[in-house]
Amino acid sequence: MARRRQLYEGKAKILFEGPEPGTLVQYFKDDATAGNGAKKGVITGKGVLNNRISEYLMTRLSEIGIPTHFVRRLNMREQLIREVEIIPLEVVVRNVAAGSLSQRLGLQEGTRLPRSIIEYYFKNDALNDPMVSEEHITCFGWASTADLDDMVALTLRINDFLSGLLLGVGITLVDFKLEFGRLWENDEMRIILADEISPDNCRLWDSKTNEKMDKDRFRRDLGKVEEAYQEVAKRLGILPEAGMRDMKGPETMQ
Repeated sequence: MARRRQLYEGKAKILFEGPEPGTLVQYFKDDATAGNGAKKGVITGKGVLNNRISEYLMTRLSEIGIPTHFVRRLNMREQLIREVEIIPLEVVVRNVAAGSLSQRLGLQEGTRLPRSIIEYYFKNDALNDPMVSEEHITCFGWASTADLDDMVALTLRINDFLSGLLLGVGITLVDFKLEFGRLWENDEMRIILADEISPDNCRLWDSKTNEKMDKDRFRRDLGKVEEAYQEVAKRLGILPEAGMRDMKGPETMQ
């Protein structure tokens, strides 16, 4: 499609004005960052894979009634999305101890948590996205109590569904980050899922070996970063051995 006016560029994506009011075009880059931008690099083909993976997962979530900003994929690196008012929070779901949770609480990485934990982080790169509580969120007006109730309800459903879907193809959903936005339609507002769901913002481990299949391979200099993203796509049926082509869905691993 014809290039449109750029509205925003983040660490992994660029947003352009959409072809019609209320829409945006989301472009997926190969750029990779870690440590809130302290480490930078390029993961070849990451943007293409994340576009396809996020398209597939957003579509599956829509099928079970989760409202999302995703409309359709436009090409290898771009998708059409609904324009929303982004809530300045990262909602993090943790099923297994890893990353900052292990560091903060001295938990051995890989420890299965007694139950899933939801954490909130204020989206502010200059402040390194600090963890915040519901008290902070409602006090500073980032979201109302009703907004949070909707976000938590959606988050729990998303976690349940994605955990099962991924386990079916041999992947453990260790933890992941979600973002939400307010969609305004005819003076009515509803909370919907925004951003993306991909190995960039999910910790994904092989369910048998605990081999990391996500951006931690870049963060921790583990190597084979491109191969890990490709493996996730292959297991979801998005990137079969024959190459990139459309498929109906994943094949369950025995």
